[in-house]
Amino acid sequence: MPLLPSNREHGWTPFIWLAYLVFFFIHPVFDHIGWKEWLATIIATLIFLTLYFAFFWTKRPWNLLCIAGFVVLGLTFAPFNGGAAGFYIYAACFLPFVTESEAAAAKGIALVAIAAAGEWWLLHLSNWFLFSAVFFSVFLGIGNIYFAQRNRANRKLQLAHEEVERLAKVAERERIARDLHDVLGHTLSVIILKSELAGKLLDIDLGRAKIEIGEVEKISRDALTEVRQAIGGYRARGFSEELAVAKATLETAGVAAEYEVAPVDLSPPQEAVLSLVLREAITNVVRHAGAKRCHVHFAQVNGSCTLSVADDGRGGYMIEGNGLRGMRERIEALGGSLVRETKSGTCLTITVPLSRNHLSASGNQSSG
Repeated sequence: MPLLPSNREHGWTPFIWLAYLVFFFIHPVFDHIGWKEWLATIIATLIFLTLYFAFFWTKRPWNLLCIAGFVVLGLTFAPFNGGAAGFYIYAACFLPFVTESEAAAAKGIALVAIAAAGEWWLLHLSNWFLFSAVFFSVFLGIGNIYFAQRNRANRKLQLAHEEVERLAKVAERERIARDLHDVLGHTLSVIILKSELAGKLLDIDLGRAKIEIGEVEKISRDALTEVRQAIGGYRARGFSEELAVAKATLETAGVAAEYEVAPVDLSPPQEAVLSLVLREAITNVVRHAGAKRCHVHFAQVNGSCTLSVADDGRGGYMIEGNGLRGMRERIEALGGSLVRETKSGTCLTITVPLSRNHLSASGNQSSG
């Protein structure tokens, strides 16, 4: 049995984190303790390693018991070994990954810090113990709240993608079944009838039989073309299908989706770019925003098409990542613009100018 599960989120970093355990051996090595203290140190280390690796295999509430075990080890060995402050640090660092919210993680970290400070005050331990057990526990624990929240968002997004993929496969099977029934049902019936008629005409009217066989060949070729068009048309994802996938992703992730979408005649490059931009924007809402609602608006305004994606999440984070920069580059390549507002949640407004041909086509459709 491996020490870590194969589907772990942290990769090999749990082995790197074990480097902090070296502080627990500083006192035994430099103070030349006796064999009894060495035995106690080794036993404590084995208990810690058992709890440490068990943490990655278990779920709530068992992984919380592992963290409680870290605190017990710190309480037990701190009076004899200042390096036991590391057990408090491990407990504070692991708490954000097992709590259900950021507030619960902060409360747990505070309890760990209070336990360490209380032991320092009651047993008159060194100030170095207080600094390392309290400061590093709070500092590293709060830092891990961000990483834990990001992991939860990634898991949420992964579940949403898996659910959308599963629903897409089900819909694909149903769509192909309907298309094949619609395309081939009538066609095969006609082929059967004409084949039977041609067979009967072989001994009566050979010329008429040849005509019927030629029609069977033509109908068969037309049916093959229709089947290819039906399957190919279904697999090609356009902007309208991307809108449906985005809505399913938001709803699967627990974000209420509000849509205001008007028909707009787009060129193939515009449709492809807006589909990619919408996908990236929805991914950011699910992964980073922490939103409860998301509003998508798409319409034609003054010779341009405008797409806006607004959420009621945390907002306020102004640094553009690679995804947002990529969105902006794609939009600017079409002569458009991207505006980002983060005062109350986040709102992305994408504007792309429509060509004259598409404007004329849209006007003709409206007048008709």
